[in-house]
Amino acid sequence: MNNHILRCITCKKEFTPKPGLYYCVDCGYIMGTLEVIYDYETIKDNSKVKQKNFEKKASMYQFDFLLPTESKCKFDEYVGGTPLYKFDLLGIKDVLVKYDGSNPSSSYKDRASSVAINRAIDEGNNTLFCASTGNAASSLAMLNAHTDMKTYIFVPATIPIGKRTQLEISGAQVMAVEGTYDEVYDLSLELGLKKGWYCRHAAINPYLLEGKKTGAFEIVIQNDFTVPDYVLVGVGDGTVISSLYKGFWEFKKIGLTDKIPRIIGVQAEGIPAIKAVFEKGKPYTPHVIIGETVADSIAVGNPRDVIKACTYIEACNGFFISITDEEILDAISELGKETGLFAEPAGAVAFGGLKKLIYEEKITDSDKVCLVITGNGLKDVNAVKDMIHTESLTVDEVVKRLEG
Repeated sequence: MNNHILRCITCKKEFTPKPGLYYCVDCGYIMGTLEVIYDYETIKDNSKVKQKNFEKKASMYQFDFLLPTESKCKFDEYVGGTPLYKFDLLGIKDVLVKYDGSNPSSSYKDRASSVAINRAIDEGNNTLFCASTGNAASSLAMLNAHTDMKTYIFVPATIPIGKRTQLEISGAQVMAVEGTYDEVYDLSLELGLKKGWYCRHAAINPYLLEGKKTGAFEIVIQNDFTVPDYVLVGVGDGTVISSLYKGFWEFKKIGLTDKIPRIIGVQAEGIPAIKAVFEKGKPYTPHVIIGETVADSIAVGNPRDVIKACTYIEACNGFFISITDEEILDAISELGKETGLFAEPAGAVAFGGLKKLIYEEKITDSDKVCLVITGNGLKDVNAVKDMIHTESLTVDEVVKRLEG
């Protein structure tokens, strides 16, 4: 599909898209991550754009004029269009909560996997691969199960059973490797690219960010084209937060909005790799951190999309914060009690980050805030098992307790 070009985030060199081109050959796969750039002046004349003709519950493919795929799959109409709730939280009225736990595999990653599958078809590939702490893997496996293409998944052997079960049930070829996510990632990239498989690594493949950016589009549309002041989201490799910026930026670029929110990345205090790079300042230089966290989906010590994440967050006057594992677990519990939404640890960090910023008086009750909850809590019930205190009772004990 030739509705776009590719541009290096570092040297700004432009490339014509072709199969197997994932990063700038001069800058390398971390410093040279690519941006997908469209003809925005032409897109301004699109009838949907001119008439603001969008649906609040439609799939992300209603934005096909800003997506780089031609092919379509059975799951496309069910990816995206996730709820945008409004709650009075922490003293702030009408906090927006974008809940992507209702996607087909219960994760924000479905937006990227859908694009990956369609791009693989566009390019005539018959095999996809990825490395993941669980969500990207289960997303790709489930959404690709109905096609004739093969799926190879590389995961750390320690991923939560809920995520591994999705992989096994979907029929993917699962390589559960004894090692960290970063070690597994490097192994998969070496083997997958050598074999010519289609790469579903969001931080390497620029097209996957294009799927993820549709979350920002939906926030705008579902909030009646009003852009929040702040958007908070958990950060691991850096692609989700980069995608949100690009989505808000593109809607402003084509005239649908007049501002971009300040985007705040929330990391786990045990492994805040992108936060460390951002706070050190420019020129942004990749930095590896060895650490761990209960939020396995953002447990990334060597983030591959770090340059784009830092560049974009600087552009919107955003910043990064970190919270402890204890604060993450508290956020899961409090969010559930206040809203009825069950978030996995990496999703709940957005709520935990908001609590911290309110306490530090960096966000006030007059600010308009949106939290992006990226995954359903059923993905990782082990993380909250110690919170379950319900005791078993006999029938007589129940009656006695309730009737006195």
